Amino acid sequence: MAKIKKYKIARRLGAGVYEKTQSQKFMLSEQKRRKARTGRPKRPTDYGLSLIQKQRVRFAYGVSEKQFQGYVKKALAAAKTGSVPADTLFKTIESRFDNVVYRSGIAKTRAFARQLTTHGHLTVNGKKLDVPSYLVKKGDVIALREGSKSKTVFADLSKTLESNNAPAWLQVDAKNMTVTVTGEPKNPDAFFNFQAVIEFYSR
Repeated sequence: MAKIKKYKIARRLGAGVYEKTQSQKFMLSEQKRRKARTGRPKRPTDYGLSLIQKQRVRFAYGVSEKQFQGYVKKALAAAKTGSVPADTLFKTIESRFDNVVYRSGIAKTRAFARQLTTHGHLTVNGKKLDVPSYLVKKGDVIALREGSKSKTVFADLSKTLESNNAPAWLQVDAKNMTVTVTGEPKNPDAFFNFQAVIEFYSR
């Protein structure tokens, strides 16, 4: 997605949508834009606020509307077994292959993680996988494909993994450049309101 378009989306949904817009440069430009505005800003409706929450999650994780609706349906269906839909939605989307690659530190952004997975640079349990939407589970081991280890982009991967602060449910072996899923995703980012997303689709 073009940089200008991402900036436009981030202005509407919040800087936390993309990694590149979580910078001081973006924050300063937004402050200048707010000061230059004239007149009273429009107050969003309840529907508008819920839509923003939905779009935040969808754009941040790089998921299509159709795919996202599928995740929500799965979350709502899980409620029949006693699960909290908002928690199920969070765990599902956070368990995507491309997101795990991002969370582990292999890629600096979700967009780059999606590119790496699509190009087949990584394996899951020893098998090459090029499906970003694949949902990993406890016990899965993600590793760099043997044929990709010589690629320039992975030259300092071991050092990168060592310095990255991965979530507790992922065990990162920087030396061997592997990532093991040891549990379930926990503690959603405060920027995202998964309960509001469920309510938006439950209207």
